[in-house]
Amino acid sequence: MPRWLLALATGALVFYTDDYVIAGVLPEIARSLDVSEGTAGQLVTVFSMTVAVAAPLAAVATARLPRRTVLVAAALVFTAANLGAAFSPSFPALMALRVAAALSAAAATPALFATAARLAAPGRTGRAVAAVAFGVTGAIAFGVPAGAWIGGAFGWRATFALMAAAGALVALAFATALPRAAGEQNALPVRDQIAVLARPAISMGLAANVVLMFGSMMLLTYLAPFTAALADADVTDRGVLFAVSGLAGMVGIWAGGRATDAWGPDRTLAAGVGAFVATMAALVALWPLRPVPVVLLLGIVTVWGGAAFWNSPAVQARLHLLAGPVATQALALNTSGTYIGVAVGGGVGGAVLDAAGPGPLPTVAGAAGLVALGLFVTAARLHHAGTDQGMPETIRK
Repeated sequence: MPRWLLALATGALVFYTDDYVIAGVLPEIARSLDVSEGTAGQLVTVFSMTVAVAAPLAAVATARLPRRTVLVAAALVFTAANLGAAFSPSFPALMALRVAAALSAAAATPALFATAARLAAPGRTGRAVAAVAFGVTGAIAFGVPAGAWIGGAFGWRATFALMAAAGALVALAFATALPRAAGEQNALPVRDQIAVLARPAISMGLAANVVLMFGSMMLLTYLAPFTAALADADVTDRGVLFAVSGLAGMVGIWAGGRATDAWGPDRTLAAGVGAFVATMAALVALWPLRPVPVVLLLGIVTVWGGAAFWNSPAVQARLHLLAGPVATQALALNTSGTYIGVAVGGGVGGAVLDAAGPGPLPTVAGAAGLVALGLFVTAARLHHAGTDQGMPETIRK
């Protein structure tokens, strides 16, 4: 792996770890700052919502700046915000610093993916994007437990101090490993940027990602009650299922990146979304047979986890291919869409669970997958049919 790609992947790991890392120390934060655990939990919510709202705005605002400059500046702000959080005297101050850290992540996230795609060698875009996405997944698999352990052993303030130190190292890595003009280009006027992003091949793909994330993350959010009802899964069983899903997801990201380079993003997405829909159909078929052995779910969860993350490199590479000089802005909108899809999935899944129990969850998720597949296929056909005529030559492929 080239040094610049290692720096980008590590940056993704650090920025995304900061989103989730305090989940493991929320009780300690609540006690220390004299708030309820529910109130402390809003530190996670405000981070996610800030990234969702700010990512596309930051992409437009920084469009004329070199990606290297954006990434170094974002890492420095991130470092300062976490260092301040480590010494925060009150909950409102900590909340404000979380917003500052989220704004830095919002500016960095699309730049990470766009820079990886632009610096990748011909035919290796999917693998470069997959490496950055692998850092995102690693945040959940490795970064969050490490942060929780640090917080448990040395106090919650040490968790933020750890993130500040990691941010400083990432800033140094960006400054030394990225080419000085990494991703630098002349920015289109804002009106032209919006016109490009509104093209059906791009806008429908963005909508498809929202729907796909809604479906795939909805069932993951409520996997515990669903598997308890389907297979009498206890806490240990659910831990195994989550672990299998996470490991399969990490393999799926890398395999999806290689498939994107070999097959192209459209075929890769068709295979990945199709596999996801098939796993939801399998869960629907098993529901009348409950309780089923937990071991029967392992294979389904493995395919499901792999398919869910398999799609990420293809989605990112597709947007980079189609959006050209506004690729960073398209990827920022995709970041927002991912957060929105996760949030909507949690809300809709909770409503379904309260109204009808866990049984209908895979049906709703599978239907969302079919809608997403239809949107992706339609967007691909519109592009190949020539509906992108009139776009800048750098965008039309």
